[in-house]
Amino acid sequence: MKMRLQKYLSMNGIASRRQCETEIAAGHVSVNGNVITEMGYQIDSDTDRVTYRGKNVLPSQQKSTILLHKPIGVVSTVKDQFGRTTVIDLVKVSERLYPVGRLDYLTSGLLLLTSDGDVALRLTHPRYQTKKVYHAWLQGVITEDAMHQFRSGVSIEEYVTAPAEINILKKKPNKCQVEIVLREGKNRQVRKMCDFLGYPVSQLKRVGVGSLTLGDLKPGEWRYLSVKEVNQLMNPDQS
Repeated sequence: MKMRLQKYLSMNGIASRRQCETEIAAGHVSVNGNVITEMGYQIDSDTDRVTYRGKNVLPSQQKSTILLHKPIGVVSTVKDQFGRTTVIDLVKVSERLYPVGRLDYLTSGLLLLTSDGDVALRLTHPRYQTKKVYHAWLQGVITEDAMHQFRSGVSIEEYVTAPAEINILKKKPNKCQVEIVLREGKNRQVRKMCDFLGYPVSQLKRVGVGSLTLGDLKPGEWRYLSVKEVNQLMNPDQS
């Protein structure tokens, strides 16, 4: 398969795409024995031999998983009937990817896209209780009693939410920022729980999923997960 050298390196766990570009520019990457410093250099992943700092870089991940920093105002679908920008529009790759779960239109943060059905199942099936971490600005300063309710489970829409973690990060007049950790994934759950308790969400961002965090990715930026990162998601007890 034809692809850019930095993409091949990133897909196979060397580093983020931007870091791979730095490594190429520094002369640390060779193709078929020739040092390559040209950005955008095309390789054939099926036939070319790529080395990084003297070691072969072999195709180790046939299926791809991407970590995207989803901006506000982008929908978490493959297509949108209203013509709005989708997460797939932001990640222009040859692989056919699908969002792992969703972040609503007004929520930003960490969203995974994958072509690997096993990864999608591992992260979304309720029995695995994958940890998801959010930072939310609430209208009003939440009380200890309300946080106790949050931690015990809240009754919304004919079901009781699983116990969740919540802690205050910042307090300001008439508002506060909290960190919320969920291990289930009901539709718009954070917003509904906070609404029920009387502290509507004014800004919501997902900052972590399982062992992953956004790192230094800016809204709209993305990177491939390394093989190690995928293995940690699939086998969190062994990481």
